[in-house]
Amino acid sequence: MNDNHVPLTRRQAISQLGSGFGGVALAAMFGESQGAIAAPVAAHYNVLPMRPHFEPRATAVIQLFMHGGPSHVDLLDPKPMLTKYDGTPPPGEVGDDEARTTYLLGSPFKFRKHGESGLEFSEILPNIAGHADEIAVIRSMFGEHRNHEQSIWLANTGLIRSGRPNIGSWAAYGLGTENQNLPAYIALPDPKGLSTDGIRNWSNGWLPPVYQGTPFRSEGIALPNLQPKTPRTPSVERGRLDLLSNLNERHKAARPGELELDARIASFELAARMQLSATDALDLSKETAATHKLYGLDQDKTRSYGRRCLMARRLIERGVRFVQLFMAGQPWDTHTENVSGTRNCCEQTDLPVAGLLTDLRQRGLFDSTLVQWGGEFGRTPGAEQRNSKQRGHEGRDHHPYGFSIWLAGGGIKGGQAYGATDDFGYRSIVNRTKTADLHATILHLLGLDHEHLTYSHNGRDERLTDVYDANVIKPLIA
Repeated sequence: MNDNHVPLTRRQAISQLGSGFGGVALAAMFGESQGAIAAPVAAHYNVLPMRPHFEPRATAVIQLFMHGGPSHVDLLDPKPMLTKYDGTPPPGEVGDDEARTTYLLGSPFKFRKHGESGLEFSEILPNIAGHADEIAVIRSMFGEHRNHEQSIWLANTGLIRSGRPNIGSWAAYGLGTENQNLPAYIALPDPKGLSTDGIRNWSNGWLPPVYQGTPFRSEGIALPNLQPKTPRTPSVERGRLDLLSNLNERHKAARPGELELDARIASFELAARMQLSATDALDLSKETAATHKLYGLDQDKTRSYGRRCLMARRLIERGVRFVQLFMAGQPWDTHTENVSGTRNCCEQTDLPVAGLLTDLRQRGLFDSTLVQWGGEFGRTPGAEQRNSKQRGHEGRDHHPYGFSIWLAGGGIKGGQAYGATDDFGYRSIVNRTKTADLHATILHLLGLDHEHLTYSHNGRDERLTDVYDANVIKPLIA
């Protein structure tokens, strides 16, 4: 089980704080020594700050999830042999796997070495490439399924079936959060629409609901209904919260062990505390013009993703444990027009992501914040021609057999490429890295042992890495 939830003395002490969440919320809202706020009302599960299993390298994670599957051979894994044999049939040993692949498709994008490390990046990632010496690219990832949903579940929850907790929920469960006025785990969806698999991207699964991700809007009102339509005086607000707290306590006392009820009450009282904290955290107007420019907020193409990257930094800065950024739909799913589709995605995200890395470094947050970039799988090294027979307009199909992601900050040794695919980018062959290894490494950097972070569910101790023999990737750690 999670040993952080064993000590009862702290909870017993918290349970004696009287009105619990209501009192804490009032203290936060009316300035009664915010620094001395201890914790929310006693509950079997909460997001109080908890001791990690060992000294962490990172205290927070920003996950940049690229729905659809970015093309590794066009971005992070240069393949001269693929270019040399462009237009020829794929090797026979992969024919069964790539039924829709008609011929090998070399990348039209040039790769160049960057930084002192000489790490190679595609020409359409010029800004991220500027951080080459801070980035570790894993070129040997492999998955288990060719469909988006199953691969997204694997990437986010550790298995190819739905209904399990997201890695952000595991982090909140294991560590809680340093700021009781903001959620431990926050999702930043695209204002243009939800990503593939919708709200399950930040689901708590069967973990207690208090660990579910909280979606914040990046345009307009970040949290709807946070403020009353008709302003109320402090005395009226105080009376309402006192009454609500008393009613909640009486209702909960008559229904012990109802985790859904505990989570609902906790969410209402967190909302009360967020009336001040969330408004401040998400007010991007407080940032300088130079910072806006750094994230691309001055350009139409990069403004939307840049706002989410800047929001992520402001949230991490205020003690939020895990923040995820998403794009609408699955824009990296380039079955047709791979060149223009991949370029378009890079034009939206490259500058903001590089701005995030720069800003974290400038503010002293880089070493304590782990940044992860990647999708659910990669793209085929061969051409997929669904709607066009014209060279230069081909697409690439789903490819779980070998693909790339990258990590930076939070204890990562940058300037390296870990593992390798074969000469054509088909299969992971050197230091093969399964998703469970990546998850174990992320938890390790947060100070959590993936084998001991467990939750009893349906008669067994479940964990993020579950049935796999997962290994922390030690060469990635500085």
